[in-house]
Amino acid sequence: ERLEKAGVDISVGYPEIPPRDEIPIFVDQAHAIRDYDVEFIERGKNADPEKKALFSAAKEVINLTKNVGTEIVGLQLSDLTDQQKDELALLIAERVVVFFKDQDLSPQEQLKLGKYYGNVEIHPQAPHVPGLPGTSVIWNDYKQSHGLKLNFANNNLGNWDSQKNPAVGNQVWHTDLVHERQPAGYTHLHLDAIPDVGGDTMWASGYGAYDKLSDEFKQFLDGKEAVYVSAHGYLNRDDVFGGPQKIERTHPLVRTHPATGWKYLSVNRVMTKRIVGLSPVESDLILNYLFDVYEKNADLQ
Repeated sequence: ERLEKAGVDISVGYPEIPPRDEIPIFVDQAHAIRDYDVEFIERGKNADPEKKALFSAAKEVINLTKNVGTEIVGLQLSDLTDQQKDELALLIAERVVVFFKDQDLSPQEQLKLGKYYGNVEIHPQAPHVPGLPGTSVIWNDYKQSHGLKLNFANNNLGNWDSQKNPAVGNQVWHTDLVHERQPAGYTHLHLDAIPDVGGDTMWASGYGAYDKLSDEFKQFLDGKEAVYVSAHGYLNRDDVFGGPQKIERTHPLVRTHPATGWKYLSVNRVMTKRIVGLSPVESDLILNYLFDVYEKNADLQ
C-alpha cells in the first residue's frame, strides 16, 4: 500500500532485481565498484548540541537504554527542516540508533533524505524498490521463495566459522559495509511488515565497548588496523573452483566519530578478520575478547 500510494509501479514485479550482467561475479569486479573516494558529509558536526529544533518539535524523546537507542515521538521524517536533520545526525552519532514510529515516508522521500546525509549506497546484488536504486529490499519471504539463503550458514566470514558455530543470533553481530573503502555512515531502515512477536534487531554502542577497556589496553589498540571482509563471496578469476573469496579492506581498529569526537571500538565477529601486524594466534585471542565485549555486556545494547 505504501508503494502504490507513492506511485511506485509494481506491475512488473517487486522487488526489482539488478540486471544480471551488472551483478559482480569476480572478486576484483566487486572490489572495484567503490574503490574511489566520495565526498564525505558530516551533518551533525555543526549541529546544535542541545538539539532544540528537533526536540522542541517532538511530543516526547525517550532514551531506551543508557548507551544506545532513542525514540522520537510525534515527528514525521518527511517534515524535518535542514536544521532538524542536522540535529538528528548528531543524535544518531551520540545514541547509535534512533527510532521513529508511524511514519508516512515514501520510498522517494526516504531516498531523498539519504542523499541529504551523503552518497547513497547502491548495492550491486540486492533487489530494490522498482525505479529507485539505493532503496534496497530486505525480504526473507522473497528470498525463501527464490531459494536464497536466509542466514550466513555455510559461509566463513571474517573471524567467524559457521561450521563450528551454526547458530545465528549473536554470532551475526556486524557493521554494514565495513569492507568498502569508505564504510557506511548511516543505515536507514523502513519497516513495511512487522511481526506481532519477535523479529527483533539488536544494536550495541562502540563507544561503550571502547570505554569498557583499561587505559593500557586502549593505548595498545589505538593506531592498530584490522582487515575487514565482505558478507558476500565472489569467484577468483585465477582459481574459479577454489571457493568464494571475500573483498578485504584495512581500516583503523579504533575510530573517532567526526561529529562527537568520541572514540569507538570498530570490530564485529562476522567481518573483522585479523589485526594487522600481529600473529594469527595473537590476533585471534585479542579479537575474540573484543567481540565478547560487544556481545556479552548487556548494558552496551
